[in-house]
Amino acid sequence: MAQSSATRPTWAEIRLDNLKFNFKSSKSFIGDELRYMAVVKADAYGHGAVSCARTLSECGTDWFGVALPEEGLELRSAGIAEPILCLGGFWPGQEEFLLSNRLVPVVFRMEQARALDRAARDHGTKSDIHVKLDTGMGRIGIRPEAAADFAENLKQFRNLKVQGLMTHFASADKIEESNFTRSQIARFNECVEIFRQKGFKPEFLDLANSPASVAFPESRGNMVRLGGILYGLGDDVLPMDIDKPELKPVLSLHSRIASIKNVPKGETIGYSRTFRTDRDSMIATIPIGYHDGYRRALSNKASVIINGRLAPVAGRISMDWTILDVTDIPDTNVDDEVMLIGTDGTNTITAGNLAGITDTISYEITCGLGSRIPRKYT
Repeated sequence: MAQSSATRPTWAEIRLDNLKFNFKSSKSFIGDELRYMAVVKADAYGHGAVSCARTLSECGTDWFGVALPEEGLELRSAGIAEPILCLGGFWPGQEEFLLSNRLVPVVFRMEQARALDRAARDHGTKSDIHVKLDTGMGRIGIRPEAAADFAENLKQFRNLKVQGLMTHFASADKIEESNFTRSQIARFNECVEIFRQKGFKPEFLDLANSPASVAFPESRGNMVRLGGILYGLGDDVLPMDIDKPELKPVLSLHSRIASIKNVPKGETIGYSRTFRTDRDSMIATIPIGYHDGYRRALSNKASVIINGRLAPVAGRISMDWTILDVTDIPDTNVDDEVMLIGTDGTNTITAGNLAGITDTISYEITCGLGSRIPRKYT
């Protein structure tokens, strides 16, 4: 029996024209003389890696950044030809995988370099690598005091080429942390000089993520990594009160009303009875819940937009359902569209707004939208 083409009326709309606009706006703001890496890891921050990468390829991005080699393979299988950097490095046994798919890994352990050199030698080729330097993030990377020994040891590997040096900023989104960011820049420049003294000639010096690219011109090196701002997620990622590129949101989140009922004053709504009607109320339910990424922490705090007007979330968000108080929108009907992220009329709800309610960042909101929510590209 053929499966019905009808689906649950909950979806995310991805505006690829806004993605193009953000890339061009950011490039105009930052400058044309640099190379640009578009970061499409985590399924392009929840926006859909393949479709976004194809659009950004049309815009002329120079590189793509992914977290995992598996994400790089997805792009290669979709016909993406630009260089792809695996920002999270690779795991033992993935060396041949990298070479056969022309994926460039970040390296931060000597064991990685040794294994990749051996595989490249057996493959009859030479592998580009980018060395990750830990200048203050404290996550992965070579610490500055270990840079000289690491560079010296790398000289033994004839089948590796240090194509780039990179680092990652801990707090470039906070102007009050400018001194620390500048100290990271200084440490990186010292490490670059160490590698050059050891005979390496890195083609790419890659420091700046989205906030650093905008707020710290001295951090741009000769290639910048743009992630969140490509998707219009700048309101809680870029520092406040600085000049910045104009950005447009790429993702909006939609559903439709599945049920409406009249509920008398004094009744409770939802799990744990956390919402009580303080008047005779009209209650609507929409088919989206925390399994879809509409987080339970938004319960009794967030609002949605219906017919251009705001309606509050009423009670606990369930796994598959969210309840709304639509009493103040009396012309609401079953099947009316509900906007959970986006703009309708004079009201706007951003991923950053939802992040503020849940004490997180907009990246986590969009990355958290689950696979049950189809992405519709326009």
